[in-house]
Amino acid sequence: MIVRDAHPADVTAVHRLIGQLADAPDEAAFGARFERVLAEDGHRIVVAEIDGTVVGVLHVFERPALEKPCEAVVQALVVDSEARSSGVGEALMREAEAWARSRKLPSASLYSRVDRKRAHAFYERIGYRVKGTSVRMDRTLSDRRPQFG
Repeated sequence: MIVRDAHPADVTAVHRLIGQLADAPDEAAFGARFERVLAEDGHRIVVAEIDGTVVGVLHVFERPALEKPCEAVVQALVVDSEARSSGVGEALMREAEAWARSRKLPSASLYSRVDRKRAHAFYERIGYRVKGTSVRMDRTLSDRRPQFG
């Protein structure tokens, strides 16, 4: 297995993997996201390959905060369904942790959907613990000004 930084040529493979985690947008929209993240300072996309095929992807970034120390956040970790339980996920997570240490960040964290019990067991096996629970909320932004009251 080779773990390396993602390159622009990896966009199709990463798009396929992200589609195993969440609803991925069409390839053009995904390509724009991929390029933007690759260009962002403080973000890193790493892939794992076996025999020349990309079988895992990780996106990690540095999150500054006011209420706590800066930390590394694993935004996405996907291992191809055919390569799970083979050490790919752990290798990618260790690479994220090494990157965080190189940036002198004191911790790494991640969010995982409540229904992903197998993923939770994996994260706990490699040393992550539930720190708290929260409700994620969002709002689609448009050109219309919000109406309050």
